Amino acid sequence: MTQGEEARTGEGASAARITYTAPPIDTSSVVQRLSRLDRFLPLWIFAAMAIGIALGRVFPGLGSALDRFQVAGVSVPIGIGLLWMMYPVLAKVRYESIGAHIADRKLLGTSLVLNWIIGPIVMFVLAWLLLPDLPHYRDGLVLIGLARCIAMVLIWNSLACGSAELAAVLVALNSVFQILTYSVLGWLFLTVVPHWLGADTTALHVSMWQIAKSVLIFLGIPLVAGYLTRRTLVASRGEGWYNDRFIPRVGPMALVGLLYTIVLMFAMQGTRILQLPMDVLRIAIPLVIYFFVMFGLAFTLSKKLGFSYAETASLSFTAAGNNFELAIAVAIATFGIASGEALAAVVGPLIEVPALIGLVYVSLWAGKRYFQTPVATPVATD
Repeated sequence: MTQGEEARTGEGASAARITYTAPPIDTSSVVQRLSRLDRFLPLWIFAAMAIGIALGRVFPGLGSALDRFQVAGVSVPIGIGLLWMMYPVLAKVRYESIGAHIADRKLLGTSLVLNWIIGPIVMFVLAWLLLPDLPHYRDGLVLIGLARCIAMVLIWNSLACGSAELAAVLVALNSVFQILTYSVLGWLFLTVVPHWLGADTTALHVSMWQIAKSVLIFLGIPLVAGYLTRRTLVASRGEGWYNDRFIPRVGPMALVGLLYTIVLMFAMQGTRILQLPMDVLRIAIPLVIYFFVMFGLAFTLSKKLGFSYAETASLSFTAAGNNFELAIAVAIATFGIASGEALAAVVGPLIEVPALIGLVYVSLWAGKRYFQTPVATPVATD
């Protein structure tokens, strides 16, 4: 194997060999090699939060106006932001190489265990340990823990130089499991397990179709658009032009869409959050612990199992992220927009964004520190 290449053949997929290439070793700082937009992303994130809060304060009715029109339980303006930020990421995916990942049972099995067994249990334990006196917020966190990420994880994975192809497979896998199991797991963790513990139980009624609509719209649309874009332009202009000219122009729009979404989220909920600072802090503590525990656990496990850095990053961010759009929609539909469950669900993405931005830098550092092949961090073009 030549320097700058890393290959691994997964168990149960001996016929599939996945090869990742990386540039020659560069001792320069990871941060300095990022584009200006990526390099100062934490600054842009906090600026977007501040702008959103300011808009919410200046225009108190803005949140209600933005939330008036909904699709699949999500505000249309927010939905536009989700589609906006996911399309460029999905346009980068090399769909022709996805088959090798699908055949790798070791990879997929690890992801399923992390996402659908360990993740919900970790969030449930943290919620009950740290919010024993606040059952409404506790239930909101449980709803978050059950909603595995299908949107923003693609952004974090891309920034951390994870495998875009594997991330697309894992997101699709999570989508299927969300449709099939979210209601069952909600009943288990909100009704059955609390009953075993002698606590009050909560009934959760959400249909598979409600979840399927969210998945089909906010994952299906950008996925189809990204696939058609790649197939059409590669066929007409060539893969070199697509990767060297088209993607560098379209790629940054994903982060612009992310910032747009953050502004709207804080404009809609910022005032309420400022009115309950201690409640927000109580909700934030288990969330921050959850993100770092799940990421650290997934990263360590993936490395011990012999996965490459690109695969490890994809598995780790998929395990740490959550589908807050689904959790918010379910919390509002089930308990009402003014409920504690809804507030906890809303606080979720506001804590996740800065936390996972921090984990992007942790992942890049760990990739250079613990993997022999250098991490192919994006080189600044501005």
